[in-house]
Amino acid sequence: MKMRVLALAVLTLGGCAVGPDYHRPDVATPAAYKEAGDWKAAEPSDSAQRGRWWEVYGDTTLNELVAQVEVSNQNVLAAVAQYRQALALLGVAQAAYFPTVSGNLADTRAQGTSSSTTGGATVSPGSPIRNTTRLSYSASWEADLWGRLGRNVESNDASAQASQADVQAALLSAQATLVQSYVQLRANDAQQDLLARIIAAYQRSLAITQNRYEAGVAGRVDVAQAEAQLKSTQAQAIDLRVQRAQLEHAIAVLVGRAPADFRLAPTGALPALPQIPAALPSALLERRPDIAGAERRMASANALIGVAQAAFFPALTLSSSGGYQNSSLSQLVTAPNRFWSVGPTLALTLFDAGARSAQKASAVAAYDKSVATYRQTVLAAFQEVEDNLVALRQLAEEAEVQHAATRAALEAQRLTENQYEAGTVSYLNVVTTQATALNAQISELSLVSRRVQASAVLLKALGGGWQAGGVSAVGESRAAP
Repeated sequence: MKMRVLALAVLTLGGCAVGPDYHRPDVATPAAYKEAGDWKAAEPSDSAQRGRWWEVYGDTTLNELVAQVEVSNQNVLAAVAQYRQALALLGVAQAAYFPTVSGNLADTRAQGTSSSTTGGATVSPGSPIRNTTRLSYSASWEADLWGRLGRNVESNDASAQASQADVQAALLSAQATLVQSYVQLRANDAQQDLLARIIAAYQRSLAITQNRYEAGVAGRVDVAQAEAQLKSTQAQAIDLRVQRAQLEHAIAVLVGRAPADFRLAPTGALPALPQIPAALPSALLERRPDIAGAERRMASANALIGVAQAAFFPALTLSSSGGYQNSSLSQLVTAPNRFWSVGPTLALTLFDAGARSAQKASAVAAYDKSVATYRQTVLAAFQEVEDNLVALRQLAEEAEVQHAATRAALEAQRLTENQYEAGTVSYLNVVTTQATALNAQISELSLVSRRVQASAVLLKALGGGWQAGGVSAVGESRAAP
């Protein structure tokens, strides 16, 4: 009768779960991006997929490199291992729902003992030596009366999901970093091609100036200025080679290769600037793995409040043990040698000097921290999108102005060189216009690179890619000058 009452109590209380149920806190989100310009918020689409977002750049070499990140990048592999560990811990938490059963086989040989007045045990002289063989089992099961085990599973499940989001965050970060490094390397190649052409032109100018000096129609200072211009540009080319080697090394590490075993052949062509969809839904941010991870950690912290609160209530454990014991192994498993016990244990901490209250307060504070972290992550995500939207818009305007400046500088250089050949200006004027034209061309190349890199950062800020189907796009592609 007592066992029936106990079973009924367990079933009645088994559905109770102390602690707050999780509800994702609201975060104020803008209806539209401030720096969108022609961009505006569209209807959210929770089903939007990331896809192979890097393919928007139309570069087959880049596609091959990004494909290696998922399988070879060591930071990604470390995050995958961390996720496997989180899944294992979830399995440990789920195992607490089930009974624990253990077995024991012991064979002992002992002489009879008696208790001493000091509370110890002494061997009685002449007492017989006894052999004892014992085959036993023990089982115990904790009834989840207050939902402590359930909250613990809930917390570990959310932590595993957060760890899974960390894998995606590490992958997205490595992919975006690779795209940016690759764009910088190709911009470096384009600048080296530009400088190679400029150096060849400067060498011709130096030869012409030397001929004019030898003919007596130019001064020695003209030759020195032409030579200084050439050597300065050659030094710039050497510096670019150093930068390229370092970028190549960085890309090698991102794809899990040793720098000594990795090489990218120069192409001189930058990846195409992708067209940005005119409609960018703010819901795309929900795909960001860092936001997903922060939200799941918030859910995990919320569940731990329930775990801490359950410590204030008694824990009910059902235990059972039994087996066989005899002096002979041959006759061990027989009915007369059998023993067993079964019964419940109700345990409650009566005094702990406020330890449980402190643990609960710590859990509540940890949850509050996770909420603030989640909200800050969302705000930072909106900032990243706004920053790169304004960067793309302003860089597009700057590129138009810079392109006009480059054309003007090249025309000024052409006119000045003609005037020098006619003897109407000094070579200092030529050097000045050549330097201006070179800087203008380098600036234009740099702007192309910055625009492509800004688009990569925007793609990352949106969680990887955007929905472009059925919407118009703004922005244009421009080849390297």
